[in-house]
Amino acid sequence: MTDTIYLDYAATTPVDSRVLDAMLPYFNASFGNPSSVHRFGQRAEAAVDSARETVASILNCRPDEVIFTSCGSESDNLALRGAMLKGLERGQTWLLTSRAEHHAVSKTADQLEKHYGVQVEWLPVDAHGMVTPGAMRAAVCDRTALASVMLANNEIGTVNPVAELAVICHERGILFHTDAVQAAAYLDVDVAKLGVDMLSLGGHKFYGPKGIGALYVRKGTELIPHLTGGGQEFGLRAGTQNVPYIVGFAEAMRLAKEEREQRIAHIQPLRDQIIGRVLEEIPDAQLTGHPDQRLPNHASFVFKDVDGNLLLQLLDAAGFACSSGSACKTGNPEPSEVITALGLSRDWALGSLRVTLGVNSTAEQIDSFLKTLPALIEKARSLK
Repeated sequence: MTDTIYLDYAATTPVDSRVLDAMLPYFNASFGNPSSVHRFGQRAEAAVDSARETVASILNCRPDEVIFTSCGSESDNLALRGAMLKGLERGQTWLLTSRAEHHAVSKTADQLEKHYGVQVEWLPVDAHGMVTPGAMRAAVCDRTALASVMLANNEIGTVNPVAELAVICHERGILFHTDAVQAAAYLDVDVAKLGVDMLSLGGHKFYGPKGIGALYVRKGTELIPHLTGGGQEFGLRAGTQNVPYIVGFAEAMRLAKEEREQRIAHIQPLRDQIIGRVLEEIPDAQLTGHPDQRLPNHASFVFKDVDGNLLLQLLDAAGFACSSGSACKTGNPEPSEVITALGLSRDWALGSLRVTLGVNSTAEQIDSFLKTLPALIEKARSLK
């Protein structure tokens, strides 16, 4: 695959070599169980504690407010399920979220409604896929237990005004959760500035390993755990901690914060070049997501009368790895929920393309992609 240009960093990122180096000792030399009382366990526990302190310092929270999970999806599940089941005990049955969320949120909301008696209100999004303060203010009520709105959209790159939305919820005593899985690589995730009660993270989106995530839970926020057992992670997520992955998660997050400005300076001009030339050179092309309030590495489009999945196959054959919306729905012949929420007609909505950049992206790669794409769009239209 060395001849393929990778343009799907929103789906996953390669593990940074420095992260891998930090992880390796905890697979063999320091392999103990953190719950064990002997010195092997103590070394492992010290590594977990150190990683938790690192993550807490970046989030600007207490170490005991950081819960390690297996991934961003599990973090979302713990936040929604835990808060809503607790809310039901208090007679608060409403959950607010939008159809532009990651499936880890929207499918969890669907299940809570179907099996647990939760009432879900789906917040509308504007033409850019953004949840506006006006939409939130119109939806909150005294029976609302939780609102969940992502910080940055994985499919269209839009950044939501989370701090404003959280204020509106807190005025009514409503908990606020944000899925920051896609955002953490490039945006400030200081929970005090964001004003959130819970925040989800996933390590493989910022050059850490797959299979590790975290959930920030503000002190005093009551959750019912969905994974019970030995009482690890302050009783909210049982199971032996994955020490090497936790260490790798913390190191990747540290590097993401330390090198954030440098990374943005590298990729944002490349992103702007993609957006500008696609809209200028390809007929019937439209940017999806907000034109300004979007992730610095994220370009996404819809093309009229194009089969998005066919376009991906043509791009792959030409040596470019991209995505049609979310990586979690590859092969789905229907428009994604996010694209549908934008109100696009079917002849536009089926032709989505997501191009996301990373630290290894180069100007030469982008130039090659932009020279190839117009002909492939034309070919996809002719085949359709």
